[in-house]
Amino acid sequence: MVPKLRVNREIRIREVRVIGPDGEQLGILPTVEAYNKAQEGGYDLVEVAPTSQPPVCRIMDYGKYKFELSKKDHQSRRHQKSTQVKEIKLRPRTDKHDLEIKIRQIKEFLTDGNKTKVTLTYRGREMANQEMGRTMMTTVIQQCSEAGTVEFAPRMEGRSLIMILAPK
Repeated sequence: MVPKLRVNREIRIREVRVIGPDGEQLGILPTVEAYNKAQEGGYDLVEVAPTSQPPVCRIMDYGKYKFELSKKDHQSRRHQKSTQVKEIKLRPRTDKHDLEIKIRQIKEFLTDGNKTKVTLTYRGREMANQEMGRTMMTTVIQQCSEAGTVEFAPRMEGRSLIMILAPK
């Protein structure tokens, strides 16, 4: 993101320390004189350090400066890989074959570099036999151990048993 800097006529201080377009120190000048020098060279007067005494202004091409900053920002975002959290939902009575398919999906998510949230939901009387769900979660952990690690161990939240797997 490009920071908001004061430019040209927006600078309302009487005197400023001026840095030239090539980085050389021009000393402390009245703002009007510094602005005129910048205009003569076809540049802008940009306040780069407003908190110092006196404030520091630089003579530069502000449009080009903003473009370079946005280009640099875009480059840094391009190389970031955002990890998503994918979710797989199970039930305590999920069949063996269906569970294998779900585990295959989890492995795919983990190899793609995404975290996976595994949610096992209990309904009604299933709450009385929570051990079935816990054994199912341990099966999922064992089957997915080569693709990922447990980031958030299985624990109850309301009527759901939740865990999060992260890629290795």
